[in-house]
Amino acid sequence: MFVFVVAGMAASAALYWFALRPRFLRWGATGAEAEASMPGDDVIRHPTHVATRAVTINAQTEDVWPWLAQMGYQRGGLYAYDWIDRLSGTLDRTSAERIIPQLQRLAVGDVIPMGCGPGWPVKALEANRFLLLHIEEPGMECTWAWRLVELDESHTRLVKRVRTRLTSPLLVLLLHLSDPASFLMTRKHLLGIKRRAEVAAWQSDPWLTDDLSGTGSMLPAWSSRHRHPSL
Repeated sequence: MFVFVVAGMAASAALYWFALRPRFLRWGATGAEAEASMPGDDVIRHPTHVATRAVTINAQTEDVWPWLAQMGYQRGGLYAYDWIDRLSGTLDRTSAERIIPQLQRLAVGDVIPMGCGPGWPVKALEANRFLLLHIEEPGMECTWAWRLVELDESHTRLVKRVRTRLTSPLLVLLLHLSDPASFLMTRKHLLGIKRRAEVAAWQSDPWLTDDLSGTGSMLPAWSSRHRHPSL
């Protein structure tokens, strides 16, 4: 019986490591995106852990960028599972559902605050194109990079890459074991940005009309710029 239990555990571990884990680390990303260079790749040249995930957003890059610019504690939040972030002390409120104008002036050298743990220093950015954060702590170095790629006039590809270097073998093991949780939070984060950007872009579409305007026009399901986020 013991032999069968050990064999089952070994098979489960192999299934996770070779079949599930690669999907966690590259969720939503194409092979080309996973292999392509990203801002921050030259900051940590020999990482112990890399994850690249992506999502397509039915909006323009300028509709997506404001949600990245306002992230943080007592700011726009993280757009993931707010109850988890609030329970851990990372956030003190639910993530914003609107763009906050006074939080849009993000610049290199700014530190995006987190409720617990270190803040996220802004290493580099270019509005509507990319945001790079670089965190350094004893025994740990990490870069978080978001890149926005315009696919056409109404679709944007949002790619996020996290590169981590740890000096402790125990921390490396714990980081690998946390891959499922990291995948779930990052997936929710990307989808949270997608939903918010699509709704905001759709609401601001100049081709949409309001029946209350007296024109009698019908609200179209598509416009020349955006697709309704619920479709």
